[in-house]
Amino acid sequence: MTKHKIYTMSFASVYPHYINKAERKGRTKEEVDEIIRWHTGYSQEELEAEIEKKTEFETFFEQAPELNPSRKAIKGVICGVRVEDIEEPIMQEIRYLDKMVDELAKGKKMEKILRA
Repeated sequence: MTKHKIYTMSFASVYPHYINKAERKGRTKEEVDEIIRWHTGYSQEELEAEIEKKTEFETFFEQAPELNPSRKAIKGVICGVRVEDIEEPIMQEIRYLDKMVDELAKGKKMEKILRA
């Protein structure tokens, strides 16, 4: 089975789209970074290093220091698919992140996005 093309895309190539989506709705790069750090366990310096290295999405999530166990509380539809029903682990991680950035852009409070 061939991998979905997003797995081999660099995280750095998609990251600006997350930022743009948030900023168009009055949110900030710092909030996007906070979501990514919460989800993956990367520090800000580690996140910036992964972006600089142009790490592939698959590797970005496979090597994440500590995926937040609370991410499993993320529910809802992204790209027409319920995130909680996605069986492929890396795709589910990508869609969790997509869902949180969507929530940010829709004006949801950070404590709700981070499942606090």
